[in-house]
Amino acid sequence: MRARELGIPLTGEPGPWNAITDVPGIEVGYVTLIEGDDVRTGVTALLPRGRDGVGMPCAAGLHSFNGNGEMTGTAWIEESGSLAVPVLITNTYAVGPVHRGVVEWVRANRRDMAPEWLLPVVTETWDGHLNDIHGSAVESRHAAAAIEAAASGPVEEGCVGGGTGMRCYGFKGGSGTASRVVEYGEDRYTVGAFVQANFGARRELVVAGVPVGRELPDGPGPEPDGERQVPPGAGSVIVVVATDAPLLPGQCEALARRATLGLARTGTTGSHFSGDIFLAFSTANEGALTSTFPEDDGSAPYESMRFVPWGRMDPFYGAVVESVEEAVLNVLTGAHAMTGRAGHHVPALPLDRVSALLAARGAVA
Repeated sequence: MRARELGIPLTGEPGPWNAITDVPGIEVGYVTLIEGDDVRTGVTALLPRGRDGVGMPCAAGLHSFNGNGEMTGTAWIEESGSLAVPVLITNTYAVGPVHRGVVEWVRANRRDMAPEWLLPVVTETWDGHLNDIHGSAVESRHAAAAIEAAASGPVEEGCVGGGTGMRCYGFKGGSGTASRVVEYGEDRYTVGAFVQANFGARRELVVAGVPVGRELPDGPGPEPDGERQVPPGAGSVIVVVATDAPLLPGQCEALARRATLGLARTGTTGSHFSGDIFLAFSTANEGALTSTFPEDDGSAPYESMRFVPWGRMDPFYGAVVESVEEAVLNVLTGAHAMTGRAGHHVPALPLDRVSALLAARGAVA
């Protein structure tokens, strides 16, 4: 179930699907790979303007809260303030084949888009506890399949896509999403968040302000002989924030920074061994940040952008914080227990126990 179905009190007005796909045009697709005892992984694709809009840039900004991770294509986003490609999320060692898969998909489907060069955005979290991360389960074709599977509407959560083999606060982690509606004068905009959650120590977990992690059973015992114990809190988390509000690239970067506060509401203090990298973009101002080779026609065109004044950004910041917090909770309430590589088992969050702890504190809606 989702966090709201459990009665967890959450602030703010969600969109119709309470998902990043509430932002018009955004599509999400998964390839989930569960094979034998050792393969627990996959690929997630987020398309800012859908398949038909690949190549049309969005204003974009980045924030690395803790840089023990990877996101390709970031130098160009920082340089140009724009994002024009799908965002793919997978496991740490699959970045290479997924990167190649995006190039192959664009070459096959969008030959008009920068035929000379392409800088895909591929990012990751580590699933080596449940998945044979050194194996070759993820192939370039899976990136293309995730892009082709992308759709609007409700988004599946938990053990799917790139989040298949992940852990969060010592319980089964994975993929999650949420959204908020922001009223701005006579307009209504949406802010949506998507997380691939693989972070946090069990003792840190906070739900609706209640430190439930301290009251939940201890995690699994020692690793099998020959394996190094992974420090509590290690793993990583990727957050993608989207909005249809008209924003400048610097304002998108400001939204990305606020993802840190949404994660903090769930208890994490940010492990050194966790790659916590956030990307935010705006789908407004279509065409304003296009970067193409100039035509030798003697013209010198200009572009213009409409944007929310900096002094009126606070409601959008609040929407990011609320959406990210709820997206993480949706991961935890939506993921099921899983056994994988070397017999490793990760339990699901015990929802009945969490509900009892929240009720004891008067924190159930």
